[in-house]
Amino acid sequence: MSDPIRTRQVGAVLEVIIDRPKANAIDLATSRTMGLIFRDFRDDPSLRVAIISGAGEKFFCAGWDLKAAAAGDAVDGDYGVGGFGGLQELRDLNKPVICAVNGICCGGGLEIALSADLILAAEHATFALPEIRSGTVADAASIKLPKRIPYHIAMDMLLTGRWLDVQEAHRWGFVNEILTADKLMERAWDLARLLESGPPLVYAAIKEIVRESEGSTFQTAMNKITKRQFATVDRLYSSEDQLEGARAFAEKRSPNWKGR
Repeated sequence: MSDPIRTRQVGAVLEVIIDRPKANAIDLATSRTMGLIFRDFRDDPSLRVAIISGAGEKFFCAGWDLKAAAAGDAVDGDYGVGGFGGLQELRDLNKPVICAVNGICCGGGLEIALSADLILAAEHATFALPEIRSGTVADAASIKLPKRIPYHIAMDMLLTGRWLDVQEAHRWGFVNEILTADKLMERAWDLARLLESGPPLVYAAIKEIVRESEGSTFQTAMNKITKRQFATVDRLYSSEDQLEGARAFAEKRSPNWKGR
C-alpha cells in the first residue's frame, strides 16, 4: 500500500500530494501525518514554498473520510498538529502555500484549499460544502468562507451544500487561476519557483500582518507595524535582507536573499 501522503522537495519548494484512492479523503491518521509534514515545512529554513495537490484526475480531496468515521474515527478526534489536514490551525506558518485543485474539492478538502495563500484550479474542478446533508457543520469554512467571498454566496454554499463549477468559484474570487488539467501542476511549479526566488522575510511579515490584523482596526495594526510589535516585522527591519534589497535597487541588480 502506497503512502497516503507523498512529498517531493526540489530546491526550496516542497510538493505535498494527497494519495488516498478513491477520493483522497482524510482520516485521523492521515491528518496527523499531514500536520507533521507542514510543521516541518514551517520550521525548516531550507524550505520556502509549499504546493499541495491531490493524486489522480478526479479528486483533489473529498474532505473527512466518512468510512473511517463509520469505523470509529471520531469527528472531534486528534487531527494532530495544525488541525484537520495539517494546515488550517497550524500556528505561525509564515511561508507561502499554493493549492493546486485537480478535481472535486469539497468539505474538508475545500477547507484545506482555503488555508492556502493561492488557489489554482483545473478547468474541471468543482467545489462544495456538503456537510449540511450529513447532519454536521463545515466548521472552518463557516469561519473563513464569509470573509473570502460575498456573505450571501458563502451562506448559500453552507446552507444548501450546492456545487460550484470552477468558473463560478473564480468569479467569486476564491480561485486565482483556471488551468487545463495538463497545465495545472506546471503552473503551480512556475509560481512556486517565482516565490522561491523572493524575499522570505518579507513573505513572513506579510503573512503575520495579514493574519494577526484580521480583527484589528487599520490604525491599531499600523501602530503595531511601526512599533515593530510583530516579530516578523522586527526581524525583517533588522535583517541583512532589508539592506540587501536597498543596495540591489540602488545598484540596479537582482537581490540575493538569504533569509537573515
